[in-house]
Amino acid sequence: MDELIALARRFAGGAWRKRWLGVAVAWAICLVGWFSVMTIPPKYQSSAQLYVAADPVLTPLLEGIAINGNTREEFSLLQRTLLSDPNLTTLLQKTGLGLSAQGPGAQEAMIRSLRQQVEIVPQTDNLFTIRFESPNPTKAYQVVQGLVNIYVERASVRNQGDIDNARDFLNSQITYFHTQLKQLEKRRADFQAKYLQLLPGANGVSAFEQEQTKVRQLNGALEDALAERAIIEKQLASTKPLLTGAAAMASGSGGAALAAAEARLSELKQQYTDAYPGVIAAERQVAALKKMASGSGATPGIATPAVANPVYEQLRLQLLKIETALFSLRRQIKSSTAERDRLAALAKSQPGIEAKYINLDRNYSVLQKEYHDLIERREAMRIGAAANVDANRIQLQVVNPPQVPRLPIAPNRPLLLTAVLILGVAAGAAVAAVLAELEGRYDTLEDLKKLGLPVIGGISDIRKRAEMLGPVLRLAAAMALLFVIFSGFMVGTVLMQRFA
Repeated sequence: MDELIALARRFAGGAWRKRWLGVAVAWAICLVGWFSVMTIPPKYQSSAQLYVAADPVLTPLLEGIAINGNTREEFSLLQRTLLSDPNLTTLLQKTGLGLSAQGPGAQEAMIRSLRQQVEIVPQTDNLFTIRFESPNPTKAYQVVQGLVNIYVERASVRNQGDIDNARDFLNSQITYFHTQLKQLEKRRADFQAKYLQLLPGANGVSAFEQEQTKVRQLNGALEDALAERAIIEKQLASTKPLLTGAAAMASGSGGAALAAAEARLSELKQQYTDAYPGVIAAERQVAALKKMASGSGATPGIATPAVANPVYEQLRLQLLKIETALFSLRRQIKSSTAERDRLAALAKSQPGIEAKYINLDRNYSVLQKEYHDLIERREAMRIGAAANVDANRIQLQVVNPPQVPRLPIAPNRPLLLTAVLILGVAAGAAVAAVLAELEGRYDTLEDLKKLGLPVIGGISDIRKRAEMLGPVLRLAAAMALLFVIFSGFMVGTVLMQRFA
């Protein structure tokens, strides 16, 4: 610790010996530094805050029924491309800043300089700030205001332009799909008309398959009818066609025979007279049947009539119906077999008809779906565009508009002036101490003893205190004058800021 104190005293003594040289260095540094600080051009900053967001009420309301787009990504992209060459060229033209640029090289350099100086600072997802610094406050304001105008204009134009481009694209695609759909409808209809019988119907079964099924069913019905006919023929062969006398009464068919005889008599009387032999014979037969029915026995001279067996008649009737059905079945089988064979030959001559139709129908269904989807998207886009334009769904607000700056943000002259003062004083003291150290002088007896030489003694400084006070006062006066000049620079800085 003592060594440090001794070293400090040694440097202080050396600096005191070279004090006027140190004062000159301090004055030179301070004056040059202060004048340099005062000549630094001021920098003015203009800024603006913009807020971009979607309507918090309308956006959820339109969810699922309108194409809203991703507002955050769209305006984030627009924000990132705000400093593009076309936008900055437009800025130079609108603000008149590009008038001083002669030639494409100068304009390109100005655009590059603007891009480096303009700051776009995102603060939140929906809020960002545009800043620009310039020695000219009017220029700073013009640049920021121009960028705000370009952003707002590009936002509205981009939104409307995107809507127009999407609408034109959808309309062209709808027209294209409509034309393709009409052509495919005609091809599909012509194909159906040409191969209708080979194609599946509404139930998924083609006419050829229907004819095959019909032939099988008819053949089965024919086999059933033949078996039924064989059974009836067998029963008919074992049944008597006529019943006579008691046999008829026993069979209970006398009443039926009497009714039939009376009907026959009534029919003959409508056509002939009572003297007609057939009428007479019929009357006798009716009389005999009535007598048989009353149980009086046979009338002498009148033969007991034979009565038709009703069972036999019913069997014959059934047999007749079956024969008719067999004839109809054979005719239908012949017709259906011919139609089946014709369709089979047609299908054989045109292989893959069903596959071709399925492919054609699938293409038609795909085109129809795409066509309807495009129409739905166009309507959804129309609703979304109406929400953007009429309902102002996208909220773009300039929260803090740019202003012409009154006070510069740089340089901080008071701070720089103070730093120059401290630097000048410190540099003067350091220069004086270093130069004194370079002289090779020994200030104390201890410094001489360190050389290893015998030291007889030292001579004390016998100057009076009044004589030593003069140099101190002169040094203080020089430094005070320096501080006065410093104060003048500080006052000038304050006045410049106030009356700028």
